[in-house]
Amino acid sequence: MKNKFETADLTRIKTIKLSKRHSLARSENLAVVPPSTGARRFFDSLPGFLKADDLRRLIDAIINARHAGKPIIMMCGGHVIKVGLSPVLIDLIKNDFITALCFNGAGIIHDSEMAMVGQTSEDVAAGLADGSFGMSAETADFFAEVTTCANDNNIGLGQAAGEILNKRKPPFADLSLFLACRRRNIPALVHIAVDTDIVCQHPVYNPAAAARASHQDFKILAAQIARGEDGGVFINIGSAVILPEVFLKALTVARNIYKKPHRIVTANFDMISHYRPSVNVVRRPTLSGGQGFNFTGHHEIMIPLLAWGLKAFHKNKSKAFKG
Repeated sequence: MKNKFETADLTRIKTIKLSKRHSLARSENLAVVPPSTGARRFFDSLPGFLKADDLRRLIDAIINARHAGKPIIMMCGGHVIKVGLSPVLIDLIKNDFITALCFNGAGIIHDSEMAMVGQTSEDVAAGLADGSFGMSAETADFFAEVTTCANDNNIGLGQAAGEILNKRKPPFADLSLFLACRRRNIPALVHIAVDTDIVCQHPVYNPAAAARASHQDFKILAAQIARGEDGGVFINIGSAVILPEVFLKALTVARNIYKKPHRIVTANFDMISHYRPSVNVVRRPTLSGGQGFNFTGHHEIMIPLLAWGLKAFHKNKSKAFKG
């Protein structure tokens, strides 16, 4: 066998302090929970067709799923936290409009940073120029602690993150989605891709243990999806590749094992149209029954709009809208 190739020695990296790092998303600039007042008049004023009607139909589907006890699973890219939407999603969790929350690896990073220091989303260009991008020791140490907790207790990364945050009681704990899930006793799931997140740059990162814990979350997701066949709602927000791929495989497992009816509701929200969300979330899963919706727009506008409608109409167990 030929000599091995040279590898970078990660123990030589120079870390930075998270609280001293310039971050673009700060606690004082996050969204606030939208009020329920005024929503009915606004939604009834919209045209009765195209995307306006699609949004009303999706809100109806979520409300019906909530009252029928069906899963409402939201899959979010880390960008959802970076644009300040954690308070909106936490309020949806508290009001049972989310029964399971999925993230890629970036989600656990941004959520924990916001909880620990009240800010996240570093200036990538500036950090890349001097090699400091992603070099926060606190972030890497937190993920390493979560990974150890997950493997020691045979739980997933998402549940472990909630447990560690609950133990630490960070100063901005009320802004953590993982803690909100723990408090509501619903699954928080993390689906990683090895070497795609900043924690992978650090010597404390254990790729095998992290992947094992992430796979535990995959199996939890498949079981959750199985409960949603015949009326459950599955929404992808801002994940172009990882979560649509994970969802498709978990959906296949659910249908293979549990043999449930194939009537589900899916939706995708993103700033531009991507192939995998459109095909793997909206189109393919609903071909044999159900309905799929695709919405294009900025998360910081579209998701509060969705939440506004849900809060306004959830007391009506039948159709929320006229027509």
